[in-house]
Formats: sequence, structure tokens, C-alpha cells
Amino acid sequence: MNLTEVTFDDAQPFDGYGPGFFRIGGEVVEGATLLHAGGRRAWDGFTDAAALTALAGDVDVILVGTGTEIAHVPGDLRAAVEDAGLGLEVMNTPAACRTYNVLVGEGRRVAAAVLPVA
Repeated sequence: MNLTEVTFDDAQPFDGYGPGFFRIGGEVVEGATLLHAGGRRAWDGFTDAAALTALAGDVDVILVGTGTEIAHVPGDLRAAVEDAGLGLEVMNTPAACRTYNVLVGEGRRVAAAVLPVA
């Protein structure tokens, strides 16, 4: 088996997650989080479309992690993000963290807006 070490250039990957927190770059971050190559910040969840639309021009797609289970995002959030020219992919948070790490490792312009798992 050949293993390839992944480098993340400027972006930090998700190192792990647990009930109510994420581990990013060796630090524990509590609560909902928005992560992209430009950094990380707290995210106010489905009511915080402005934080996502502010990434227009910097990312192509935003992965939304809805917690332990996959759920629909509100229509107004989806509309705001898509009107800003961004793609929106909804999945549960574990899948969003894994997918983010893979895409960042490929050098893709991606962000992850994730709600913590229970």
C-alpha cells in the first residue's frame, strides 16, 4: 500500500470533532464554525447567511454540516448563498469535515460551515 502525505498549504484541516466541538489546527473550537483557507470563525448557524455570502470570490462551494443527521437548510439561506454565485452542498457534519479535508488537500476553493454533533 502506498500512502501519500497530504499537505494543506494555507488552509487548516479538521483534525477531529466531538460533542459540541471541533479540533482545528490542534486547537479545540467550540460551537458552530466556518472554516476556509482564509481562516476560521464562529458561525451563527442557519440565520447567518451573511458570513457565507461574504466568501463570494474566495470560494466556489460551501459545505454545510447539519450536525449528527443530515437536514434541509432553510430556503432563504440556500437562496442567499446561490444568489451570491456560490455552490451549496448539504450533508451531516462528519461527512462535511471529511469532504472539506479532501477538497482542501486537492487545493480546491472550498469552505465548511458546520454545526457541532451532539
